[in-house]
Amino acid sequence: MNTPSNSSHRRKAPSVLNGIHRRRFLSATVKAGGLMLMPQIVPATVLGSGGVAPSERITMGAIGIGNRGWYDLGVFLQEPDAHFVAVADVKQARREAVKRRIDEKNGDSNCAMYRDLRELLARRDIDAVLIATGPNWHCTAACLTANAGKDMYCEKPCTKNIEQSLILRDTMRRTGRVFQAGTQRRSLPNFAFAAHLALSGRLGKLHTVHAQPAGLQTKTSGWLPAEPEPDKDYIDWDTYLGPAAWRPFNQKLLDGFNFEKGGGLVGGGVLEWGSHCVDLAQWGAGMDHTSAVEYEPVNNRVQARYANGVRLVIRDDGWLPLGSCPVRYEGDKGWVETADGADIAASSDELLVGRGKKIGGYPADFHVRNFLDCVKTRGNTRANAEVACNSHITCHAANISLFLGRKVNYDPEKHEFIDDERANRLRSEALREPWSL
Repeated sequence: MNTPSNSSHRRKAPSVLNGIHRRRFLSATVKAGGLMLMPQIVPATVLGSGGVAPSERITMGAIGIGNRGWYDLGVFLQEPDAHFVAVADVKQARREAVKRRIDEKNGDSNCAMYRDLRELLARRDIDAVLIATGPNWHCTAACLTANAGKDMYCEKPCTKNIEQSLILRDTMRRTGRVFQAGTQRRSLPNFAFAAHLALSGRLGKLHTVHAQPAGLQTKTSGWLPAEPEPDKDYIDWDTYLGPAAWRPFNQKLLDGFNFEKGGGLVGGGVLEWGSHCVDLAQWGAGMDHTSAVEYEPVNNRVQARYANGVRLVIRDDGWLPLGSCPVRYEGDKGWVETADGADIAASSDELLVGRGKKIGGYPADFHVRNFLDCVKTRGNTRANAEVACNSHITCHAANISLFLGRKVNYDPEKHEFIDDERANRLRSEALREPWSL
């Protein structure tokens, strides 16, 4: 699907008929010689791509398809209007594997392969991309994608630090692109139901929300002994490092190293897992528009607080046995807790009335569908850049508090720590050229 170019926020449409976009040409009536000419209705099955008319397809590229990306790609390929035509990856083996999968789905051999994502992004026929690189690359790839006039589904964590979170948000505002963070639990019924109980007031006045970090520790970038660097066509090590500080090639780093797993100066479990769980906590607390203002590590937890007084507790212990990625909302009239197992526990059975269908296993199907629908309507996705920016800032600030081992106070309007020079130095980090944002 190609969007018309009518402002600085929209890229020029790659497929036009005498300046009229294909979709408009087919869907609108055209006045000619005083007559109203109605468009011909062509059966979609005649037009290929699983029964979807070419004008309804979203032409896509895949960037950095590792383990998680392989799953995401499979979800996208199930959607009849998602049509992949290219893959960019620094690893030859992965490029070839993804090409085979896409070609098999399309019934041809036309999927193009690129080592450099910029070559894929330069293609004017591509509307949107799946970004599933390591987290070290997410924000940079997303901004390059937006500046190229394309929409994106981007895996999490989406940013390396507070500054990147703000750059990501501002880039999407400026370019008007559709962004969906891969926090797919926002599209699952049990999490939506629990958040609704909190937001609707059925728990009474909300006073505390709880999120699991899957490890309260901070990590810095790794450095292992140098090994012979492979040929660039086989593995492009320099591009794999991308915005991160240079270090010598080592096979162990290639397959998942610290700066990719929560990345940056003070990455750790709060960001890696918290980008899901803290995101859910902020959703139910009605805090998608902001971030917490106070953070303090206490007894292997981070105790945080929002400006309205609602507390955020980031903890690994004391959860009900409901599955991974649990979230809990507590008000003065009741509480609710849920997790990936899709069961919902509450302070009373009355709260569970109307809970809906149980879907466990945190599939991304609904989340991907929400993204594709928003690409067509230009609507806001459930995990848009504003939402991702604020939940990631809460995670980054919690990590900074852990790293410093003390309380910090954050101003979400000025986006700086209050009277805290050392904490403020940790809001950003230098990026390697040419990948600075």
